[in-house]
Order: sequence, then structure tokens, then C-alpha cells
Amino acid sequence: MSSPLDPAISARLKRTPDGLICAVAQQRDTREVLMVAWMDDEALRRTLATRRATYYSRSRQQLWVKGETSGHTQYVHEVRLDCDGDTLLLLVDQVGAACHTGDRTCFDATVLLAPEA
Repeated sequence: MSSPLDPAISARLKRTPDGLICAVAQQRDTREVLMVAWMDDEALRRTLATRRATYYSRSRQQLWVKGETSGHTQYVHEVRLDCDGDTLLLLVDQVGAACHTGDRTCFDATVLLAPEA
């Protein structure tokens, strides 16, 4: 049996009604935003303990370790909690594609507002 998430960390989290917290994965060296996913307490505990990004799949209703089946892993260097306690920032080294579509990031597909020239 694993130990629960540190109570001092748990107390600072503001979760959704279904017990989740938003997690943004960012490439450590380039600061490129790779993806957004969700974590529950157990996913966060495992991420902090192993430095392997572990998320909670809302569609499958289960934990998943990034890259466990695809090989596109995220090694976690740092985890930060935002000022409101409702979003985590994971600074990672991404191996392979971060997006399930095979793209480098989940934000490659659609630009809604392009930079001004």
C-alpha cells in the first residue's frame, strides 16, 4: 500500500467537483507548452515520487503514465502550484510527441489569433 499525498500539499489544492486538478506540461529548456491534462491526488503523489508524469484519464477513469504505451515519456524536473491552488505546472523533458495525435505539442493544430506582423 502506498502512502497518501502529503497532507500539506493536499490542503493547498483546489480541485474540481470530481476531485481533479488541471496540469500543464511545459518543456523545461524551451518553455514550449506541450499539453494539458488532469491529475487526482494519486497521480500527483506518483508524479512527485517517481518523476514520471502520471495523469488521470477522465474518459477511461484511470491513471496513466505518460509514455507507458507510446514510449513518448515525460521526465518531470519540477512541479509548481499556481497562486490559486487550482493548476499545476510540470516542467518536463519530453521524449517524442506530447500529443496523442503524434504532434510535438497539443497546440500545433489550430491558431485562433496569429501574432501581429
